[in-house]
Amino acid sequence: MALFKGRPGAQSPSLTEGSIVRGILSFALPLFLGQLLQQLYNLADAWVLGNFADNGAFAAVSSGGSLTFLVIGFFNGIAIGGGVVISRYYGAKDEENVVRAIHTNFLFGIIASVLSTVVGLLLVPQLLLLMNTPESVLPYSLTYFRIYFGGVFTVILYNICMAIMRSLGDSLHPLYYLIISSILNMALDLLFVAVFDWGVAGAAIATVLTQGISFLLCLWRMCRLTDYTRLDFSKLRVYPGILSQVIRQGLPTGVQNSVISIGNLVVQSNINSFGEYAMSGHGAYAKIEGLVFLPIMAMSMSLPTFISQNLGARQYGRAKQGAVFAFSPAWCWRS
Repeated sequence: MALFKGRPGAQSPSLTEGSIVRGILSFALPLFLGQLLQQLYNLADAWVLGNFADNGAFAAVSSGGSLTFLVIGFFNGIAIGGGVVISRYYGAKDEENVVRAIHTNFLFGIIASVLSTVVGLLLVPQLLLLMNTPESVLPYSLTYFRIYFGGVFTVILYNICMAIMRSLGDSLHPLYYLIISSILNMALDLLFVAVFDWGVAGAAIATVLTQGISFLLCLWRMCRLTDYTRLDFSKLRVYPGILSQVIRQGLPTGVQNSVISIGNLVVQSNINSFGEYAMSGHGAYAKIEGLVFLPIMAMSMSLPTFISQNLGARQYGRAKQGAVFAFSPAWCWRS
């Protein structure tokens, strides 16, 4: 194990030092803002289609969240496990295993992207039929999802890079990149849908392109770091011991995501049977409902990094205090 001689060019201060409350909240705030931007990202698609395309296009896009999450949610759950493993080694100042975990996780993301593309393109037409998608909406849905899953690698690799950066304590740069991509997404939506009249195809292309920009910005940042956490393509390989830890940590989340998605698909199938206007109404409601859960999601996303870093540093009391604070934010704390 290499000696930990400071962090020139490291991504952010360690979460194993300083005020617990300040550390968690300062890490969670960018996550909250990022999730808010992600919701606004989706709302922008819905708003543009609702105003500049017909109702079938709006119904196809606004009701597709459960289907996309069914395919990519499992792999994103595994990515969370990768973040936990990286955080633990980072907290333990185990440079060698941090490097191995980063490159194993990134290579896993590439493999997951290929699998998701194949599974999505093969299964989506059958799933849309099983979901009782109305004939008036089906052509729109097929167009949207074929483009989306043709470029789904941009979505998965962005999430993989974001998980790696977050596991090292950096929740700010993914937020910056999401701000850029959200602005571009709105501009491209308007250009492709309102000006070029590409309908759902325009919305799908805008999503894939802007997610790709987010991924490239994260990749650019990760490859420019000057310390041992820098991503080096020559070091990409799967370390079996690391991968088994990633799967062991992430598999429960991946399975949970899949089970939730299947349940949501059953609900969506019943809604679809009422026609495209019911689909549009439920889709619009779901996007607004998502805003309510953002604070909870931000806290739940920040905890794995905080706790894993402190467990790696063997600061078990600090890890427990962080968990108690997250579950009981009204608790009286001293810095």
